[in-house]
Amino acid sequence: MKLKLSLFGITKEIVGSPELELTAPDPQSVAGLMEQLRTQYPRLRELTSCAVAVNSEYAADDYQLQERDEIALIPPVSGG
Repeated sequence: MKLKLSLFGITKEIVGSPELELTAPDPQSVAGLMEQLRTQYPRLRELTSCAVAVNSEYAADDYQLQERDEIALIPPVSGG
């Protein structure tokens, strides 16, 4: 299946684009997607954490993705 992702912060810098389209096996879980991304973009492994939102809600690792889902990678944010 084809998935579209929105990238923010350091994830956008690592991938080199604010959006990413990729082909993933069907079914695909959030954990499987993250492993696929870490294989394609090894620098993502350096992040201590990275939340995944699906359809504007944080998603658990076992959430099964659908082709029309809105997926966002949200890296840790530092503030002051």
